[in-house]
Amino acid sequence: MNWKRFQDYFKWQLLKHFLGILVGASIVSMSINSLIIPNHIADGGLTGIAIILHYLFNWPVSWAVFLLNLPLFILGLRMVGRNFLIFSIVGVGVLSATLSLTSNIPVLTHDTLLAAISGGVLSGIGMGIIFRSRGSLGGTDILAVLFARTTPFSVGQILLGIDAVIFLGVAILFRPEMAMYAMIYMFIATRVVDLVQEGLSHSKSVMVITTHPQQIAEEVMAKLERGVTLFHATGAFSGEAKQVVYCVINRTELSQIKEIVHKQDPLAFVAVSEVPEVVGEGFSSWKGH
Repeated sequence: MNWKRFQDYFKWQLLKHFLGILVGASIVSMSINSLIIPNHIADGGLTGIAIILHYLFNWPVSWAVFLLNLPLFILGLRMVGRNFLIFSIVGVGVLSATLSLTSNIPVLTHDTLLAAISGGVLSGIGMGIIFRSRGSLGGTDILAVLFARTTPFSVGQILLGIDAVIFLGVAILFRPEMAMYAMIYMFIATRVVDLVQEGLSHSKSVMVITTHPQQIAEEVMAKLERGVTLFHATGAFSGEAKQVVYCVINRTELSQIKEIVHKQDPLAFVAVSEVPEVVGEGFSSWKGH
């Protein structure tokens, strides 16, 4: 690849990431303005604190999000990775702008439980798109990275602790039900983020310990047209040399591979596990990763 083509590819990748962050932030903003705020549901992280300040003092959420993140960006200049900080600034800037632009959109429902569930789905989709676009919503993510370097706690534990404090504050300042709806919203949003990033088409990995590896491998390749890997193993108890057949398949092919294994070796040991995402020949391509 020559230098000009590399520059064009790099620019296209940056544009694609920015557009993804823009789309994701717009979805999150619409969720917050049409479902979360009208139904007085809280959120986690600095966005949650911004929403609480809006409930208490009627401050615009868009400005509160930006101002709360500003000192963390300054603090994180030398402490976190440059790319992470840049994409965090872009993510927060775009989120603040879209929160302002969508502040007057119609309210979708006044049913609080339905709003928490629907808001969690929408926000999860938006955040998932942002994360797939290499973006970040900054805030407590930066704070967690900083504390993780100086404390024995992991980033995930720190983020969980921060959200717990925010929800406790919501329960004390307002009412416990408000914090409960916030937890429903956050749980659903977190699960949907995982689905967006990993995809819905989960595959299965199959590991077979057998005395007939070649026959099983050949039949799997012939009937399922799947690649198969063979490797050597040793039984810890018996000390006997074993052969392991490893293959990744779609869910619909699981019964077929079980039939193949049972036919070739009824005494084979078979272990099946979930594979959230597979990239490569026969599955999804590297495009978009």
